[in-house]
Amino acid sequence: MVFAALFASLTAVGAYVKVPLPVSPVPVTMQVFFVLLAGSMLGSRWGTISMVVYLLLGITGFPIFAGGASGVGVLFGPTGGYLAGFVFAAFVTGKLLEILPQHSILINFLCMIIGLIIIYSFGAFRLMSVAHLTFQQTMIAGILPFIIGDMAALVLAAFISVRYEV
Repeated sequence: MVFAALFASLTAVGAYVKVPLPVSPVPVTMQVFFVLLAGSMLGSRWGTISMVVYLLLGITGFPIFAGGASGVGVLFGPTGGYLAGFVFAAFVTGKLLEILPQHSILINFLCMIIGLIIIYSFGAFRLMSVAHLTFQQTMIAGILPFIIGDMAALVLAAFISVRYEV
């Protein structure tokens, strides 16, 4: 329970590392790193709980979403899908690692990539519907600018999760 609260807090801190992009309404943050690390280190149950706690705190008014935003309106905005995807990504990443018999940096990295695809899918769908973008525009604004940075973050997260198991 303590680690779930810790990862909810770390995800909030990661939201304050915000780099706006001129081509996208979605900023670069460190949230994805902490979301997938939570799923990997805490497992499906507690990783999911940590992200639900994070979302509930933000919805109730704590300024913990990207750039200090808060409130239920953020979930209905262009970045709301990414936030919703955090819950499912933590669950799936944790569940995959619970099912797989051995853990290595590569296995953790591959499971985190699946979690990242979930975040991108939820985020892109919401971004496309709110901003009225085509599929191609959504890929350019909501996914492509983030791939390299997220891959680097996943390598680090995979290393940490194997090295320091909870």
